[in-house]
Amino acid sequence: MGMASFCPYALDGYFARRPSITGRKGRHPVELSRSGTKMASLSGLRLIMDDIATTTGSVTGTQWLNLGIGNPAAIPEVMDTWQRMTSEALVTSFGDVSCKYGPSRGLPELVDAVAEYFNRRYGWNVGPRNIVVGPGSQMLCFIAAALFTGAGARGDTKLVLPMTPDYTGYQGLSLTPGGIRGVEPLLRLEGERSFRYLLDLPALESLADVGLILLSSPSNPAGRCASLDEIQRLISAARGHDVPLLVDNAYGAPFPGIGGSSMAPVWDERVINVFSVSKAGLPGERLGFAVADERHIDPIVSFLSNSALHAPQLVQSALAHALRSDVLDTLVASVIGPFYAERRKFVESLLAGALPEDVSWHLHAAEGGMFCWVWVDEEWFDDLRLYGTLKRRGVFVVPGRHFFTDVEHSQGLGRHPQQCFRISITPDPDTIAAGIKVIAAALSDMRAGSVAP
Repeated sequence: MGMASFCPYALDGYFARRPSITGRKGRHPVELSRSGTKMASLSGLRLIMDDIATTTGSVTGTQWLNLGIGNPAAIPEVMDTWQRMTSEALVTSFGDVSCKYGPSRGLPELVDAVAEYFNRRYGWNVGPRNIVVGPGSQMLCFIAAALFTGAGARGDTKLVLPMTPDYTGYQGLSLTPGGIRGVEPLLRLEGERSFRYLLDLPALESLADVGLILLSSPSNPAGRCASLDEIQRLISAARGHDVPLLVDNAYGAPFPGIGGSSMAPVWDERVINVFSVSKAGLPGERLGFAVADERHIDPIVSFLSNSALHAPQLVQSALAHALRSDVLDTLVASVIGPFYAERRKFVESLLAGALPEDVSWHLHAAEGGMFCWVWVDEEWFDDLRLYGTLKRRGVFVVPGRHFFTDVEHSQGLGRHPQQCFRISITPDPDTIAAGIKVIAAALSDMRAGSVAP
């Protein structure tokens, strides 16, 4: 079955199947190791992303409305700035950075610029040994998971997500089958159409096999920002488990700063702060960096040296210049932050005006990020059924279950993980408006029972 005719309802059984890697005709399937089998299996969400890419790229005559996209918005001022920064790096640094290997820690000019930037902006006291540059923040998260979780002297430990739903890509970070554990949130209604997730810290503190705690803030998909008090309590929990706390700031401060109240990152000897330039306009260049105590940074540098050697260097040179010239801070304050704040108001207003009044739907009270997270609290609602219905009508959203780690065995949330879906706020306004109209009609039809199962 080709991806263009992919049936989303088959996803539930996908994780029970071992991938078959057969090679050329007549050859026996390749036998993979346990970790190889784990890493060769696409997550449910990644299958859906492939489905979106294949379907929208096929010649069907359908005008697709893709509200499942994870790319940052194509903001002209942002693209122009990065093009200029990269062009300058190309002229001044190409021979030194693109035609030579470099240090695994990162280009010295960027490492120094990062240290100077965080010391100046946040009053930290960090130097080059507190910093490592990697080929994307997700790769740095993967390295941390490989270093701090799995089989060890203290037994098998897990990567723990202290509050799901959280970025579905985290579920592919562990080389060990079953190596990821998510802590379910507490759920609080706020008014007729709003709700919020709360950290269940006692549940996190009670776990016995923690190797690394990982949190995104603002979160993908819900746009929830951890407060300073919550970060401090997570640090206390990490100290109690004697493990690091990794905070993924991909949507947060200092850049891209997508959130009106983006909290400053917190320095602590237990915290590995990871940052990315993807949502600040360069997702295709795969560049991120981590700032932490050197006892956490040193093994990450060695891991990079043993695997990828180092991150791409031309864009490192461009980022170093952007940090030292304050270009990036200006871009965040005057363009990126205001753009997403205005776009979120626009999308939330569309949802409030279009979604059926006789359906019990709720929008997560987001404080940042690039998505709207919708919960349909109805027994008849199923996220994969909505996905299939919308796909037949030319619209894509992302089913919510893929952001939870153990949908079938939820303890306190019941069917909630199967009653949510994610909408991106980054497509153009006309696409968003048209797509939300189709979503509203699909919900009405599902409620009336006029949608085929």
